[in-house]
Amino acid sequence: MNENADSSTPVRTIIADDHPLVLLAIENLMTGYPDMQIVGRAADATELFAEADRIPCDLVLMDLYMPCGFCDSALETVRQFKVRFPGVAVVVLTMETEAAALKKVIALGVDALISKRDRLDLIHVAIVTALAHECYLGPAVRSLIADATVAQRLDFVRQMLSRRELEVFTQYASGFGVTEIAGRLERSVKTISAQKCTAMRKLGLHSDAELFRFAVEHGVVSEDCLKNRR
Repeated sequence: MNENADSSTPVRTIIADDHPLVLLAIENLMTGYPDMQIVGRAADATELFAEADRIPCDLVLMDLYMPCGFCDSALETVRQFKVRFPGVAVVVLTMETEAAALKKVIALGVDALISKRDRLDLIHVAIVTALAHECYLGPAVRSLIADATVAQRLDFVRQMLSRRELEVFTQYASGFGVTEIAGRLERSVKTISAQKCTAMRKLGLHSDAELFRFAVEHGVVSEDCLKNRR
């Protein structure tokens, strides 16, 4: 939105989605928002750019994977739109569930990214946040990225430790003592202690407090395990 515009000036908006029913649903939803004016509609990237060229707008609400037209990919569509219309806030809707793909969209500098699986009322939150020049990520998007990050951290732990070291590390982080683990795994206390120390050394950990925190942050155990220890 133009920063110099009066607060009562409607937000001129273009909506874009290749599914007619979705487009209609979005339009019906947004017409109920205060100070919002739908000035254009598009079913693919070609129509989106044509509409943005045809009439000035403050906001674009677009589906990520609609037909790309002259662009090579969905990401290229977003990138080119950001370049050609830098003053327009871009809110992207998507069904994408791959964290890597979502991160690429965010890296393009979109103003909001929200999953179509999120509650419909969050579209308004995304729009308001985007118009305030702050990046908004919907709950589903945040969750997918967070889960992927934890999974990557857990893979790192698995790569660093042997199977037996990981087994001991996991049980210790879950709240079992060295003696208990020795009994559960039918190994000597000395062996279990040595494997725990080796695992900590490989991971650069110097105390049990660091071990417990690391285990939660890297998805080895859940946060509930840490709470139960307290």
